[in-house]
Amino acid sequence: MDRYLEFILNHYILSLALAVVTFLLIQELIDTAFKKFGAISPLLAVAKMNDSDTIVIDVREPDEFLKSHIENSINTPLGDLATTHLSKLEANKNKPILIACQTGTRSASAGKILSKAGFEQVFVITGGMQAWENDYKLPIKSENKQKNKPASKLG
Repeated sequence: MDRYLEFILNHYILSLALAVVTFLLIQELIDTAFKKFGAISPLLAVAKMNDSDTIVIDVREPDEFLKSHIENSINTPLGDLATTHLSKLEANKNKPILIACQTGTRSASAGKILSKAGFEQVFVITGGMQAWENDYKLPIKSENKQKNKPASKLG
């Protein structure tokens, strides 16, 4: 025991770092154990969208949403979700709700907000739109309309 104490005193920065990392890991385990929303892969999200009356919420900013989004998804920026858009979604508390963002980080925050508000079936799409578009190559809708360019004449 004396050697542990000696190590801690001689390497206080390492010991502090170990304590912080341990605390963060325990906090993450507790958050994961008590979260009331689930994670779902993009492929399972498509299956859920096809099987039931599912609502897809995209919590990215409007400019990100316009570049590409899941068809029939509702753009509700994360900053506005709790204040203005939550009341509009109130009628859908019993329906499955899929949440998407760019990488899956903002979706977890939105999942917490919706779960605390009493929504029963909340699912976060893992990997977000990056996984949807790049990894799984699933269809997207884009508001950026490309103009048809005339084909160049071959001489």
